[in-house]
Order: sequence, then structure tokens, then C-alpha cells
Amino acid sequence: MKRNLAYVLLLMLAAVASCSFTNKTFENDDKDKLLLDLITYVLEKGHYEPKALNDDFSVHVFEDFIDVVDPTKRYFIASDIAEFEKYKYQIDDEIKNTDITFFNVVYERLMERMEDAKGIYKEVLETPFDYSENESISIKYDEEPFAANRKELKERWRKQLKYATLGNYDSKISHMEKEVVSTKKHENGETVEVLDNVKFNDDHDHSAHTPEEAELESRESTEKTLDEFFDFVQDLERKDWFVQYINTIVDEFDPHTFYFAPEEKEKFDTSMSGKFEGIGARLQKKSEGAKIVEIISGGPVWRDQRLEVGDEIIKVGQNGEEPINIVGMRLDDAIKLIKGAQGTIVDLTVRKVDGSLDVVSLTRDVVELEESYAKSANIIKGEEKFGIINLPKFYVDFNDYSERNAATDVAKEVERLKEEGMEGLILDLRDNGGGSLKTVVEMAGLFIKDGPIVQVQSKDKGKDVYDDKDERIQWDGPLVILVNELSASASEILAAAMQDYKRAIVIGSKQTFGKGTVQNVIPLNNMLRSNEHGDLGAIKITTQKFYRINGGSTQLEGVKSDIVVPDRYSYIDLGERDQSNPLGWDKISPADYKPWDGYINYEKTIADSEKRMQTSQQIKLIEENAKWLKAEQDETEISLNFETYKEEKEKDKEQSEYFKRLTDYDSKLTFKSLGYEEQLFTKDSVLREKRNRWHKNLAKDVYVEEAVNVLEDLKINNIKQGKLASVKN
Repeated sequence: MKRNLAYVLLLMLAAVASCSFTNKTFENDDKDKLLLDLITYVLEKGHYEPKALNDDFSVHVFEDFIDVVDPTKRYFIASDIAEFEKYKYQIDDEIKNTDITFFNVVYERLMERMEDAKGIYKEVLETPFDYSENESISIKYDEEPFAANRKELKERWRKQLKYATLGNYDSKISHMEKEVVSTKKHENGETVEVLDNVKFNDDHDHSAHTPEEAELESRESTEKTLDEFFDFVQDLERKDWFVQYINTIVDEFDPHTFYFAPEEKEKFDTSMSGKFEGIGARLQKKSEGAKIVEIISGGPVWRDQRLEVGDEIIKVGQNGEEPINIVGMRLDDAIKLIKGAQGTIVDLTVRKVDGSLDVVSLTRDVVELEESYAKSANIIKGEEKFGIINLPKFYVDFNDYSERNAATDVAKEVERLKEEGMEGLILDLRDNGGGSLKTVVEMAGLFIKDGPIVQVQSKDKGKDVYDDKDERIQWDGPLVILVNELSASASEILAAAMQDYKRAIVIGSKQTFGKGTVQNVIPLNNMLRSNEHGDLGAIKITTQKFYRINGGSTQLEGVKSDIVVPDRYSYIDLGERDQSNPLGWDKISPADYKPWDGYINYEKTIADSEKRMQTSQQIKLIEENAKWLKAEQDETEISLNFETYKEEKEKDKEQSEYFKRLTDYDSKLTFKSLGYEEQLFTKDSVLREKRNRWHKNLAKDVYVEEAVNVLEDLKINNIKQGKLASVKN
């Protein structure tokens, strides 16, 4: 992987040097034009399958950018679009000439229309809604034309606002009807006072006592929500909108090529490594400051214990310096002040939940996002013990691979589970969107002796085969891999390799996501000899495709499970094939590999599992639920008549109640944390609560139950073959 990345970068940097990109070249251009020029150059030279910049490309950018900035068609009117049309076939030429006229025209008009929209929604919300009218709204906005004029646009806003307010109105009416104090006499003569006139501790204000008051309060609530939305929009700067335009262009190449503005690149790195330097709190912008909405276990705020969820940070100072007021500041800018290097001190002026003011000084530290990392548990079934490892992503610190990463963490969990006597292992890759290619190659090596794991092909180059060269096998016992429609990229590499080796049984959706491409992140500052514009961010660009060791691609097709189990996503369009501009499927020659010389009787194991699932009422209920969710998603015409709305809501409620049985399921399996975690619980009650919730959900998980059944079958075959699993007592 490193040699391919180095090869790509060397080619680019050499080309850049030959083109003599210097500040002088761009001395008359602004940062936006520089970005556009650099990014299109990188795409042309480095993308696996670069697109031709022609009129077709121009049309796609035109249509997609309009859709990005006005998806519900509540800002622009038809005359705006007609005016923009003259650029429809010119955007490719603008890109080649680093011209951003189209963006400027659309951006300036959007700002005007958004300012108009503030007046429109205020006007609409001054008038009561009549919920007795028989009217409806289509929420399939892509099929709706743009409004012809302001009058038509205002009518569109009226329907959208009425739709937005209807649910709140219904909630208030429903609670208003319950606000009755009644006395009931039982047959035995006792009287019981039933108090329904209570304050409800939720997000709704149920103070209305008449339908008119309910309607008024619902409109006021909608107006407040919109005020907050436009406050957020007002915080956006021109550069934020330009990033949207750049990514519209970039997205035409494939769905995984993406431009990161400097702040977004930092968030991406945090996501991939699972850690950052700061105070360990998640914040939300409020008009009064930055509100703490979550405290991250183990971080400085959690250890200090003086701050709590709901407190609002209003000023930020650096180690005794004059604090800066962050009220009204963009949240991203406020976060920049709050975050900082490990060991530095930040002074926070905080308005506590009780209204008091306090200054809290914290020493910043490295904060680990525990939910990003692998976790494991023992599964107890009678006298048998199995292990499960949940892996949310294939995480890695790109700056230092020796730091914590998915491969080493999974290896540790496997060893710990072996020490506690597991007889079979479940590796849960559901919802795992992938990550580092290097970690998946190392992780696959834990379960085979040696051999190829994945094949990678670069642009205009032959294939490279990534091998496990370590002959040690950390776990040679029964292995099941759980996947679903959201298992992608590195998850598909691991599942495919284990499937091709016949090393594991893959259980899950009919097919996984279908992402068979590899991306590299290239800092744009590296493309310049000198730079006066500051940090230019980075581009994540598709440079390679990967293939199974049998030669097939997972692109679009994904990995087909050995044992197919329906889930709630079964009928919803989620895969790569449903994304915009995906690369195509193909295949290459297979690698030289030898299937696992083990005990797995694939045909019998799969047949036995299918028999069990055919009689499972829980599986049938999941299938029903998936079909219902698809039908709900396809319903795009919504009634704005209150009585009709209530009827539809009642039907939905009945269905929801029916499907609540899914969460009542009990597999009768027992889940228990490993010994090392049990010791951590004495100091970390938050971690204990997280694990308890996870175990509770696992006990209701029919997929995990079936995985355990399959492990039992594999274990029996294992014993018959005389190849006992590697269990350390």
C-alpha cells in the first residue's frame, strides 16, 4: 500500500514541479481558483478512472450543484434556473480555465433567496393553518418543478411548514385531550383518583388547553426551529459553500473521492484514529454559547467531574490569558479555541445548568473515542463458551501505525477470549464501513497460516498481491463473520478472503455494500513549492481497485453471504450500486492460494442453518418489518388533513406496536464481559453501563443466536475431524 501511495505521489509531485506551480503562477487568482486548479489536476493525473471534462460532465455538475444547495426547491424560482442555464454547458470550460463564474452567480443568488425565505416563512407562520382542508404535499422533491414566482414559492413554503407543524399540533391535541381529572368508582366501592393533568417531562410543551392554542403554539415552535436553522446557515461562510461546489465536481468521478477542507480533514483523521487532543466533550451550538451534550468517558471533563451535560461554555481562555467570548461564534471556531495540544491548559467560563457561573480550568489530553474501538464479550450457552468481537471500523493512526489500530486490538481480544476458554469466535462486522487496508491484511492473518489476502490494481499498472507472511495462526477454531448491507470496503476484503479460503462461514445480508475501491488522502499543500493561502486541506482520491483472491471484484456486487438472513435494510437502496457515479464491476486473474485444510463442512452447515431459519418466527417478523419499512419509504404523498393524518398515524402505530415484538425477543444466551473489563468497571461506571446495554441488545439479536448455532455445528465437525480449537486453559 505504501509503495503504491509513494508511486502516485512521486508522479504527481514530479509533474507539479515540471509545471512549475508556484505562488507567482496564481498571484492574480484567489484561493478558490487555486483550489479548483489543484484538485482538477490531481483528479486528472491520479484518479483510477478519470472523467473527461466535456459537456455531459458540465450538465451533471450543473444539475447536482443546484440540487445540493436547494434540494427541496424552496429558495430558487424558475427564472433563477433559466438564468443559470446559460452555464449548463460551460462549466467544463470554466474548470479548465479556473473560472468560477457559475459558482459566484449561484452563490450570490442563493444568498438573496435565503434572505427572502426568512421573510416568507415569517409571513406564512403569521396565519393559522386550517387542518380541516383536504390537501396533501409531495415529498418527492426531485420530481417537483421550481416555483414559477414568489407567490407560488410562498405556497410551497406554506405546505412544507404545515407539514412540519402537523406532528407537533397532533402531539399537543392528544395531550390536551388527556388533561382531565376524573374519579372512577370500582365495584368494591373504593374510589381511585386518576390524575392525567400532569406535566410531561419531554421535548414538547403541552400547555395548550384549546385547539386554537395548540395550533398557535405549534406554529411558534416551528418558527423557533427555523430561526435556529437560519442562524446556523448565517454562520456559514462563502468558503463553506465553495467546498460544496468543489465536492459536486469531485463527486462526478466516483462516490468516494472527496475534498476535505482543513477542518474536515482533522475530523476525518479523528474518525480514523478514534482519538483527538482536547477536553473530551461533544458540543452543540446554542445562542447562549456552546452546550455540552455528551461527556466522553476517560477524558479531562469526565475525570474532573465539575462539568455536566447541559452546561454552556460562554468564554474560552488559554492558561490564564484574557478569555474570548464565544457567544454567537461559529461552533467550529469555538471548538478550535477549546481544543489544543496535550498538556496545555484551557480556562472555560461556564453557565451551569442551575444558572450559576463558574470558571473551570482543564488540562487537555488525548481523548479516545471508546465506541470506535473493538470490544469483546463471552457468550455462555449451557456448558459452552463462545466469544464475540465487535469491530466498528478498521481504524488506524495514519501518522503512527505503531499506535493503537484495529489489527492489534482484535489480536489482543482474540488472545483474551482464548484465555477465558472460548470454543468458537464471532467477528461482527455489521455496519463496519471499512478503513485501513493494512489492518485488514494483518487481521486476516490471525486466522490462516499464510497466503494472499487481497489483490490491488493501480491505474496503468499490474496487480499487487497483499499477503499474510506470518505463519502463526492465532485462532484456528470455528469462525463466523457477521455482515450486513452496510459492511463495506475493508469489511468486504476480510469476509471475502475468509470465504475464499473456506476458513469462516459468512452470515448476513444477501450481499454487502459493494465498495471495491481504495482511496489515498493527499494533502494539497504538498502540491505547491510555496503557499501564501494557508492550509488548503486534502483530497481523498480513488487510486486503486481491490479484488478477491479468487479474482472477482466486490465492486457493486459486494460479498454474498453463505447464510442469508433478512434484516431491516433488505429492501432499502443502500449499496454502492445505489450511489452516484460508481465505478464498474470487473475481474482479474486469481491469486495463488490454497483453501483452508480444516474441518468446515460448508454444505451441511449452511443447510442446517437454513432449516432453523425457515422455522424461526423472529426471522419471519424481521422480513415483514423490512417490507413495511420499504413501503413507508415509498410513500411520498402526505395528507395535510388532520383527520386523515390521525388515521394514517394510527395505522402506523398499530404496525409499530406489532413490530415492537422484535425487541422482546430473548435468545436465552448469556453475555459477560471479560475479566480485564470487569476490573475497569470499578473505576468507570459509564463503561459498565455501555457494556450492559450492548449485552442486553446482543441477547435480543437473532443473528448472533444463529451464529452461535453455526459455531456449535462447526465445533462438532471439528471434534469429529480430531482438530480441536486452540483453547488456552
